[in-house]
Amino acid sequence: MQFFQINEASANKEAQPANGIKYPEALMLMAISALIFWHCHEQPAAILLLLIGIAGGLWVSVYSYSRAVSIWSTGIVVAIGAIFVGSLQFEPSSALGLLTMIAIRVLKSPAAQRMTLVVIAITSLIVAFLLSTQVRPEGVNISSSWAASVILLLSLLSVIWQFWQVENELVSNRHITDHAQTRMTTMVAVISKLICFIPSQVWEPIVKNNSNIKVMNKRTKLSVLFSDIAGFTELSDTLSADNLADILNTYMDRMTVIANRHGATLDKFIGDGMVCFFGEPNSKGGRQDALDCVAMAIDMRREMRTLRHQWRLLGFEGLYIRIGIATGYCHVGNFGSENRMSYTLIGREVNLAARLEASANKGEILISPATYDYICHEYDCVQTSPLTLKGFESPVFAYQVLDPDANKGSQSKWVDHDLPGFNLHLNFKDIKNYDYPVIKQFLNQALERVDKQAGQETKSTEVSDLSIDFKNESHHEQW
Repeated sequence: MQFFQINEASANKEAQPANGIKYPEALMLMAISALIFWHCHEQPAAILLLLIGIAGGLWVSVYSYSRAVSIWSTGIVVAIGAIFVGSLQFEPSSALGLLTMIAIRVLKSPAAQRMTLVVIAITSLIVAFLLSTQVRPEGVNISSSWAASVILLLSLLSVIWQFWQVENELVSNRHITDHAQTRMTTMVAVISKLICFIPSQVWEPIVKNNSNIKVMNKRTKLSVLFSDIAGFTELSDTLSADNLADILNTYMDRMTVIANRHGATLDKFIGDGMVCFFGEPNSKGGRQDALDCVAMAIDMRREMRTLRHQWRLLGFEGLYIRIGIATGYCHVGNFGSENRMSYTLIGREVNLAARLEASANKGEILISPATYDYICHEYDCVQTSPLTLKGFESPVFAYQVLDPDANKGSQSKWVDHDLPGFNLHLNFKDIKNYDYPVIKQFLNQALERVDKQAGQETKSTEVSDLSIDFKNESHHEQW
């Protein structure tokens, strides 16, 4: 938070106009009016130009010293310059310099203001020219003196000064742009790290629409899933913290990939468990949300089989997933305070999903009756005996979701069977065609070893039986 406050303060500081002379041509017009008055002080028009030049130029210089350039101050400068050109009745040298000075100022102004400034310049020039011809037909006569050359020189100095200002502004803007780009890169990097802690369904609308964030929630129908690892607590007592963290991170990573693939909103991780839901912020309808939630749960259970096989090779036994799902109306949104919020959900169905997950056995997916009503036409389920759940007065009937491949026989994509000393796990979705000969080779070797071991056990049993029979016959002979 402090990082963004510092950057905001520096941005505001950069946006404030710097003190300085914004209109060098205003100073030059004051000097030009003084020069005309000194050269033609006996003419009333020279006195009038002196008053206009000194008053207008001084006011613009003082007013714009600590303020940004505006169309009003720019219009006054342009009007004064045009009045001088018209009063001098287009004396070639001075008109060239003054018109060049006016043109540069108009070009430096924003595009939306240029036409207005051009109209001001033309109007002021025509009015001054007509008045000067009425008062003094020959105008303020400086064409035959060195004053015209000095006016041209002062005008060119003003143009050079303006170009120098433009160069300084370009350099300053380049520094500001580089600083802003660096700051933006840093902010993007920080935001990219922060969004790892926020569901993508939450931060993406904020980034796209720049919507306001406030404490707000709404009531909507959701399908909520709770899951955890059965046997993880017992395993944590026998493993080191490093191995435990590696198992947990691998599990969370695989489950997060599955949740993202199915479009679930991942609410939070709770120890070795996780909470996901469907229906907000994007809903496909109550039935489809429930179907997607159950499909995700089945994929999680299948993925856990693969992980369990990998962990067995490392010596970690007995890790199974258990899942509880409930569908119904919940409150979801931002909970907390204006300074710290959490996007989460609350409600009876959330508690029901958590209790079903706690009541599930290893590898089971228990769903509520409302969820069953939505998915019963797509998945085979078995009703459980009434469950006494904490926080629920009446017993709850739940349904266990069966694996869709369980009743497909030889067409099943999974073969998974465990016995003491025996573990068979086949995932035909991941097996490549060129791997089948190798699999058959190892299976044949295993069968030969099983037959050999079984023969040894049978032979040992027969020898034991013969020994018992021999002892019995000897005993009878003694009698």
